[in-house]
Amino acid sequence: MTPEEQLARIQRGTEEIIQVEELLEKLRSGRPLRVKAGFDPTAPDLHLGHTVLINKLKVFQDLGHEVIFLIGDFTGMIGDPTGKNVTRKPLTPEQVAENAKSYADQVFKILDPLNTRVVFNSEWMGKKSAADMIQLAAQYTVTRMMERDDFSKRFAAQQSISIHEFLYPLLQGQDSVELEADVELGGTDQKFNLLMGRTLQGRAGQKPQTCITLPILEGLDGVQKMSKSLGNYVGVADAPGEMYQKLLSIPDSVLWRYFELLSFRSAEEVDGFQQEVAGGRNPQEIKRLLAEEIIARFHGPEAAANAHKGAGNILQKGEIPDDVPEVEIVLEDGQEMLHLVALLNRAGLTKNSAAAKDVIQRGAVYVDGVVAEAGFGMRAGASHVIQAGKKAIARVTVR
Repeated sequence: MTPEEQLARIQRGTEEIIQVEELLEKLRSGRPLRVKAGFDPTAPDLHLGHTVLINKLKVFQDLGHEVIFLIGDFTGMIGDPTGKNVTRKPLTPEQVAENAKSYADQVFKILDPLNTRVVFNSEWMGKKSAADMIQLAAQYTVTRMMERDDFSKRFAAQQSISIHEFLYPLLQGQDSVELEADVELGGTDQKFNLLMGRTLQGRAGQKPQTCITLPILEGLDGVQKMSKSLGNYVGVADAPGEMYQKLLSIPDSVLWRYFELLSFRSAEEVDGFQQEVAGGRNPQEIKRLLAEEIIARFHGPEAAANAHKGAGNILQKGEIPDDVPEVEIVLEDGQEMLHLVALLNRAGLTKNSAAAKDVIQRGAVYVDGVVAEAGFGMRAGASHVIQAGKKAIARVTVR
């Protein structure tokens, strides 16, 4: 690709590039750029919100640039204060080491391990002396540090701010100096920390890195940021059926944002999907395509093709709960069979025919633990345990 074509691909789904002309100049140099993104291993698992950054690293990697996946095992013991209204509890070295290994395993489901440079910032930070840290702290003023939104809010509310929290953005900036990063990626909430890297690189005589911020992905509620603590997340390590179920539950309002930030499909193909939905196609069909793409990324094509069979299925392995409600349906005169839509309605497993059709289309109806086909029906004398969606379940007998 030409530098201009590379820039257009990089810009897709980004919030801000500081500065665009600088990045274009670097791309025109013809050399592979050193592209850095840092992750503090504060929890053992990544979720799809984290992969917004990793996906952009993949774009740079596909364009032939050097991707540096920085695991902040040193900074993780401080805790990033970004967006926090209280001081974070520091992690132990053992917790950090365990989580770091888990991160490395998960990111290689997206990035090419042979072309990814994984580094730990303890490699250089652990060698710093007290004098080095004092010299680093002297690079920035408390006044400028208090310009951070989270610090200023906590100060105004008379909430404590620990001295070590001021060190965090300085340490993140120093990582860029140590790695001589050309580009650093981060969420929109990381802008202050990314700019610190530009500042410290300039003072070290290096060419300042280009900062690229990416949007924060909304969670399954479509409102708040994706977060494990809020329970509105899709984990990278989630089972295929669980991923499928969660992704089909996202509100229609965030569907195209999920495509923009999580899908590797072309912009033209996504535009085509939007036109089809505008023309009357069911958005659930498009959500299914997105779910299958993401599941294939983390679990493989076969798992993606069969994910709907395990989505929300509490009847797996024939383990039928003892307290399943009993429902008896009597056929009307002259009626030989009760088909699935009517069956779900008469059994009280869905609210109406539209809801029944929707849950069938999503592949979320199970008969004795097996996904029901749209043509399924029950005749007099038949009895099955039927589940519709995540929770609606009954032993249905037709008379």
